[in-house]
Amino acid sequence: MFLTRDEESVLAGEKGEGLRTAMELLVALGDIYDAKELVPISSAHLSGVSYKTIGEGGIEFLERLSKDAKVCVPTTLNPAGMDRQKWKEMGISPRFADRQLHIIDQYERLGVNTDCSCTPYLGTNIPQKGQTLAWAESNALSFANSVIGARTNREGGPGALAAAIVGKTPRYGLHLDENRAPSIIVSVELDKVDYSLLGQAVGSAVGGRVPYFRGIRPTVDQLKTLAAAMAAAGSVALFHVEGVTPEAGIHDLKGMDRLVIGKREVEAARNKFETGKDPDLIALGCPHLSVEEIRDLASRLRGKRRKGDAEVWFCTSRCTAAKCPRELDVLSKFGHVVCDTCMVVTPIEERFKTTATNSGKACNYLPTLCSQKVVYRTTDGLVEMIT
Repeated sequence: MFLTRDEESVLAGEKGEGLRTAMELLVALGDIYDAKELVPISSAHLSGVSYKTIGEGGIEFLERLSKDAKVCVPTTLNPAGMDRQKWKEMGISPRFADRQLHIIDQYERLGVNTDCSCTPYLGTNIPQKGQTLAWAESNALSFANSVIGARTNREGGPGALAAAIVGKTPRYGLHLDENRAPSIIVSVELDKVDYSLLGQAVGSAVGGRVPYFRGIRPTVDQLKTLAAAMAAAGSVALFHVEGVTPEAGIHDLKGMDRLVIGKREVEAARNKFETGKDPDLIALGCPHLSVEEIRDLASRLRGKRRKGDAEVWFCTSRCTAAKCPRELDVLSKFGHVVCDTCMVVTPIEERFKTTATNSGKACNYLPTLCSQKVVYRTTDGLVEMIT
């Protein structure tokens, strides 16, 4: 990979050990993926925040970098392993809380915006069409590529952090025009679309290919849900929706493979999700609830009475929560509104055995990351469980 003189000086350690470590990582990635050069980025979004997932090894890495390095582009952070203010209510141990707060402190020392959300594109880090990014977090990078028309690869946490420190990322993969073309047409033949189930069905079928959707007109929140489910069920980092997303319609579709999604495929996806019954946790907000979703939930719950013994979590970002205090008062009568975190990255396995959710992404991760049995319901179904 070609390096400029300035980049070579960074690699040689002339501008500090933190920068050198970051550049070494980027050069290694560039060599692996045969990148020709580094390109400047406009922003970064980082995963690898929860103490549950990164542990003491991750802390040591962050401590080493934060001694003399800082990010040089706007950089946001994924959900942590707990709500920083309500961790006791969540049943988090003091030891876990101490280590989690230390991790967030290290990111703050690096200059990162620690809103701790998987949906930075809803408020704290909003890219523009055509911008080059280095984003981790599968739903966020897929949304940025597909809905906004920015460009990012599916970065790992260390790679995205290295790019944020250097301000550049290797130019390969989805940064190149030829890799952004669709490779399979998806025809959706459903009267009513459940976007979590659609994403599960398509992600499972296409893997890492680039699907081109026909027959749907999703809202922004539905696009968020679709992106999250496809990225978790497969490894979709870019998709096109006919008449909706920026790059749809600019590529030749002749001779392309086709996939039809109907009732049978959706039911198969639903059956894969269902592994439990009688949940002891009901969790919404994976990806984090938007302002519109919070308002919708509040309108559904207002004036109703709580039923059942299952604990209820409404997961969102602190930035979003600040925009709808009245609605959160309604939700708080039915459960905990938790910020900074979500059910996937917090140690719920220490308290719960079965989780009900409306999230395709969560249904994929809860059994493996949290040892949970899963109950899948639509938002309507979850509201019926608690009222």
